[in-house]
Amino acid sequence: MFSGAQISLYPMSDDFVDIILNAIKALDPYRDSFRIETDDLSTLLVGPPEQLFPAMRDLFVAAAASGRHCVLSATVSRGCPGEPDDPICTPAERPEVPAPLEERVALAVRTAAQAADTGQEIAVQFSFYPLGRGHHMDEIYGCIDFLKSSGVFERSKNFCTKLRGDAGQVFATLEQAFLRFGSPEGHVALDLTVSANSPTPR
Repeated sequence: MFSGAQISLYPMSDDFVDIILNAIKALDPYRDSFRIETDDLSTLLVGPPEQLFPAMRDLFVAAAASGRHCVLSATVSRGCPGEPDDPICTPAERPEVPAPLEERVALAVRTAAQAADTGQEIAVQFSFYPLGRGHHMDEIYGCIDFLKSSGVFERSKNFCTKLRGDAGQVFATLEQAFLRFGSPEGHVALDLTVSANSPTPR
């Protein structure tokens, strides 16, 4: 299955151009796997879902290494019916029936815990939208159970969930939320905001 994201990077610095251009170089190792397009609003990544969050992680960690307050905003999608990339975004074969929800929660916790540290602490707030047929509220509650056991859960907020921790584990947690929950035949979307080096006290 293929997936995609529209991402925008905002360094709070006078030298934001250099920070953005240097950070985009972190996507070079992924260019063989992704279609990558950058314009004046965002960078589009279209490609395999298991590489999508590592690519965003590397981009953001490269920007945050400047020490400046940096924010990344992204809309992430899998399934994407009706999009211009529909032929490469839709699985060619009918996906397998997913494992029971409890098993997926446990597997997501184990997988995210194996993520390597990057040395960069980040905060994230995101919203999870499993669309299509099926018991979408069960999937949402299962995802919330996973997040609360992930080790990076900070708190629930209105309309979203807040995570905090090393970028490696936080992006791995987002990846597991994206891959393990929601109907495999449906459209799943995440709306997320990532921040590092914020001057705002916790």
